[in-house]
Amino acid sequence: MTEIPFSKFHGFGNDYIVIDSSDIGEVADVGALAIKMCDRHLGVGSDGIALIEKTEKAESHWSCRIINPDGSEGSFSGNGTRCAAAHLVYFNHFRGDVLRLATLSGIKGYSLIERDGPTFWFLAEIGRPHFAPEKIPFKSSKETVFEEELSIAGREFKVTALNVGNPAAVIFVDDFQFDWRTVGRALETHEAFPERTNAVFAKVVDRENIEIRIWERGASETSSSGTCSIAAAVAAAVTERSDRKVSVHAVGGTTECVWREDDEMTITGRADFICRGSYQLP
Repeated sequence: MTEIPFSKFHGFGNDYIVIDSSDIGEVADVGALAIKMCDRHLGVGSDGIALIEKTEKAESHWSCRIINPDGSEGSFSGNGTRCAAAHLVYFNHFRGDVLRLATLSGIKGYSLIERDGPTFWFLAEIGRPHFAPEKIPFKSSKETVFEEELSIAGREFKVTALNVGNPAAVIFVDDFQFDWRTVGRALETHEAFPERTNAVFAKVVDRENIEIRIWERGASETSSSGTCSIAAAVAAAVTERSDRKVSVHAVGGTTECVWREDDEMTITGRADFICRGSYQLP
């Protein structure tokens, strides 16, 4: 039987299994592997797998693929890649100033700003947001998707859609006293989003603070998400609800989000080591 070594980290409760691709041997279907390993009753349990691989390219040190619990592959994950970065530092696979990870949505840079034992704080530069419908993607002939009315789960909502490394649909709300999980599940697979979407419900507290609830594409409800946090921040700024530097408060913790004047997005958050082990394939 094959055993796969792994580590497990979490970013504000959003937990990821980190695996070096060289350790998965002849596993042909990483999606099927993720379904088994991410199962919280029959597997290791997590919100996804961060599959890392050493690269030989000048622009990146490692690559990181994100495999969701449903077996699909995500283009990017803020917390998942932060967990991968923490793994690489924790196990002394990287010692430089800025770790560059290659993802399906481009090269991301991670700067370690603080470490306290098994807890790591990183500032990550994750690229520029995209608002054009074809870049999200979103089915529309308009130039942008700001406050677009959609019928979701039998109700009408105004949706601001964008791509922050993966698709995000932000709905601004006054509170969370409604069945947002049902709405989020329906929005994830809404026909307007051909590649599905993350659903973010955002309550603007003031111009520097936003509270969110998250329904992630391929992972359902999660306690935190770096990309959903920055999506809420950028959507709030572009609709003039907030400044470009905000604290985004999820159930699991607070991500500091900045949409810089040069259009670069940054997120600052933590990743905590949970355990390491080996998973035995049947």
